[in-house]
Amino acid sequence: MKTFSNANPRDLRQAAALSQKARREGKMPAFSSGGSDLLALVKERIVMPDVLINLRNVKGLDQVKSGTSGVEIGGQISLDALSRHPQIRRDYAVLAEAAGTVATPQIRNFGTLAGNLLQRPWCWYYRNGFPCFKAGGNQCFSVTGENQFHAIFGGGPSYIVHPSDTAPALVALGAQLRIVGTSGERTVAAADFFTLPKQNAARENVLAEDELLASVHLPAPQPGTRSTYHKVMDREAWTHAVVSAAIALEMDKDVCRSARIVLGGVAPVPWRVPEAERVLAGQRITTELAAKAAETALAGAKPLAKNAYKVPLTKSVIQRTLAGLVSA
Repeated sequence: MKTFSNANPRDLRQAAALSQKARREGKMPAFSSGGSDLLALVKERIVMPDVLINLRNVKGLDQVKSGTSGVEIGGQISLDALSRHPQIRRDYAVLAEAAGTVATPQIRNFGTLAGNLLQRPWCWYYRNGFPCFKAGGNQCFSVTGENQFHAIFGGGPSYIVHPSDTAPALVALGAQLRIVGTSGERTVAAADFFTLPKQNAARENVLAEDELLASVHLPAPQPGTRSTYHKVMDREAWTHAVVSAAIALEMDKDVCRSARIVLGGVAPVPWRVPEAERVLAGQRITTELAAKAAETALAGAKPLAKNAYKVPLTKSVIQRTLAGLVSA
């Protein structure tokens, strides 16, 4: 493993400045907090940092703060703490449930919300040294190769799927993400934070090189809001979603005022299906209507040679998740 120096900034602005300084000096910086994905990338020699910028000493980034407009969640909160937080469990169940499904208890104890959102793809070609788009190459090997777990929506030129469990939940909740860099701060909607390969095949989000994800703002829930997260894996622990659904409904008794349905494991970004949401709006959600919404959600799917099974599986996940919410 390559040797590197360690930096301990007092705040995120200084962390961004340290990263910028390292790049000016021809060095490769890397931010670290939980570090589970970074460690894997270093071991796989995908990332070889010269300067490790440790965010663990930055104070106040692991808190949930309530306000009249909603809650602010620090990006460095552990996934375990997030999944167990009473207010998140009560008002934003889909996020608590998503955080609670990540990997293993050990990883949830030190893995962070920001880290979960920013982890790199787990495509086996990228992780095993192939010169693919994500590694700076000029092709996606999964198109004609092993693509069982790759995208059925939004693919091209890369067909990775976004690995985060918390990302679909945040999009379903209409979250805003606060970003800090050397030039100041900006706020981006969670729905606009993640980028498709056709925008930049080497990137998964809008962060500049020396920007950091500071916190997440969740709007106050509307009366009658219900939400949940359902995840299907190919084994019981550690792995990422083969298919997942984050669904938030605003209900007026048994009538759905509005819906947000966001899919995971099927696209390079958290994949929202507004056409399916419109099927539910203003209606009493029955078994038949849930099935219609699921059919509508998958109408535009374009599976590859080995992942067509994701189409019926995703339909089933949507139907089951809707049924669970309505009966709750």
